[in-house]
Amino acid sequence: MTALLEAEAISYRSGGRILVDNVDLSFASGSFNIVIGPNGAGKSTLLRILCGELHPTTGSIRWNGEPLHSIPAWRLAHRRAMMPQASDLNFPFTVFEVASLGVEGTGRGLTREDRQRLALDALEEADVAHLALRNYQSLSGGERQRVHFARVLAQLKAGQSLERQQVLFLDEPIASLDLKHQLSLLQISRRLAQDGLTVVAVLHDLQLACGTADELIVMQAGRLVARGKPDAALTPQRMAEVFGVEFVAPGPASSPWRLVLEGSRRPAPASPTAGSGLADR
Repeated sequence: MTALLEAEAISYRSGGRILVDNVDLSFASGSFNIVIGPNGAGKSTLLRILCGELHPTTGSIRWNGEPLHSIPAWRLAHRRAMMPQASDLNFPFTVFEVASLGVEGTGRGLTREDRQRLALDALEEADVAHLALRNYQSLSGGERQRVHFARVLAQLKAGQSLERQQVLFLDEPIASLDLKHQLSLLQISRRLAQDGLTVVAVLHDLQLACGTADELIVMQAGRLVARGKPDAALTPQRMAEVFGVEFVAPGPASSPWRLVLEGSRRPAPASPTAGSGLADR
């Protein structure tokens, strides 16, 4: 498949440290890509470079062959949306007003009513429409995260009036969510990818990452150490090398896969939640 977004030999330095080190990546339209790795691996920095928020110290990024740095900000806002790990708002906006930020200044030929409808539809899809008139600052962390998911959904929908090929960047989007909304957010993103949207997400939950991604991107110390389908990119050996844990193979059918700290040869005792696969992290 032809690459929509390409990164060639990108590196990023800050404070004398190399946060991203000589990474080559390409993303095809309609692909669902998940970046994994331990803390400090450079995952969030990589996303910020790919979406144009940070300029790489070296290397280049191209969008359909066009240098990313040459794309005007207004056009880039139609091509991609970014949901960061946390978004602080110090103004007493309502939930509807926060979602509407995604459609302000985005889109062509849209009336005020069109923009309001896009924001309301996005709130409905993110399961926060019932909070539309609530003060954003009064919400829980998980509710706020769902509101920002609605904001980026609305932005992408408005942007489609000008740009059909788009990318959604998600940086730890499920960190504050309960299980129902974790699965919902990933299912919505997965469906959008099946409809042609390119998704690049950072996740720490390896079970959900493996069950959702078309491809995993494994980062360690700023370097790309593996990329591919989950069963090929996240082998037991790579788990030990990158995350410092190892797989313990199941015995009887009732015995689940477990993860144990590297260096410990005794499997951890099964927990009440062990049936969830990678629950013993």
